[in-house]
Amino acid sequence: MKALVLAGGTGSRLRPITHTSAKQLVPVANKPVLFYGIESLVAAGITEIGIVTGDTAPEIEAAVGDGTRFGAEISYLPQERPLGLAHAVLIARDWLGDDDFVMYLGDNFIVGGITELVEGFRADRPDAGILLTKVADPTAFGVAELDTEGRVTRLEEKPAAPRSDLALVGVYLFTPAVHDAVRAIGPSARGELEITDAIQWLVDQGHTVSPTVISGYWKDTGNVTDMLEVNRSVLEDVDPARDGTVDADSELIGRVRVEAGARVIRSRIVGPAVIGRGSVVTDAYVGPSTSVADDCVITSSEVEFSIVLSGSHIAHAGRIEGSLIGRGVRVTGADRAPRAHRLVLGDHSHVRLTS
Repeated sequence: MKALVLAGGTGSRLRPITHTSAKQLVPVANKPVLFYGIESLVAAGITEIGIVTGDTAPEIEAAVGDGTRFGAEISYLPQERPLGLAHAVLIARDWLGDDDFVMYLGDNFIVGGITELVEGFRADRPDAGILLTKVADPTAFGVAELDTEGRVTRLEEKPAAPRSDLALVGVYLFTPAVHDAVRAIGPSARGELEITDAIQWLVDQGHTVSPTVISGYWKDTGNVTDMLEVNRSVLEDVDPARDGTVDADSELIGRVRVEAGARVIRSRIVGPAVIGRGSVVTDAYVGPSTSVADDCVITSSEVEFSIVLSGSHIAHAGRIEGSLIGRGVRVTGADRAPRAHRLVLGDHSHVRLTS
């Protein structure tokens, strides 16, 4: 069995972060979301992995490499434009050959991995396997309807009037039967080849499509709110470590990891939290559910329930919470009256001011 990992797409819901970075490489607990997916595939015994890339291909390839670090063999499959999940299967046809495969969306996060799902598929070998979970807003997802016996009857992509609250999680399992399906369908109203239409074709042609409804933790990390929630969830299991320097005037409470080369000076860190390599926290408070990446500086400020990416500086900034701060950002407090907000914001930014 092979794996097809989708790492293209524009990441529009994470702008302006994704104007300069692939959305699949935004870190959760200081590790890119994409890496968690690759690790879960390898844990399930799948080591031949093809990654479908778009405009951010050089960044993805530089981060992932040839797969050696994961115990995998990575191939890269360029997609000129994001023309749909089924289109990704089309362009990967030669690489996939006649093997069964898992299709995994690179910005999805599933706690506990997919090992049991893969083992079940290998044992029963339906023509396709889909993963479903109940969601509050089905209009944002592909939606599946099941009959009274739990069989898939209908699928629809981002329906305006959903007939079910069961959304397709971004993990699919296929036999080679799916190749006939993706060739048979046409573009949707969005101009894309939808994987939901391909699966519907399999259903209509009498193929076996096996649904698995999960109640565990799953997130599509395509927006800031979900990214912060995934970061919180992963940090709950962080292994505490004091590999950096923590002075006698500082206090670490709970599950806190201070990575090698980091320094904590006259500060209070309340876990779960991670302070990345080479970062310096001085006269500051870092609260729960916060990950600070490498080479950051936080001075005389409070940061909680946030993700701070590498090389950023926060100084005399008061209290920051529920925030995703990009790479190389500078956040500083105003040092003179009248008090005012001075902002330099990228396109499509969202700012919430409390005073």
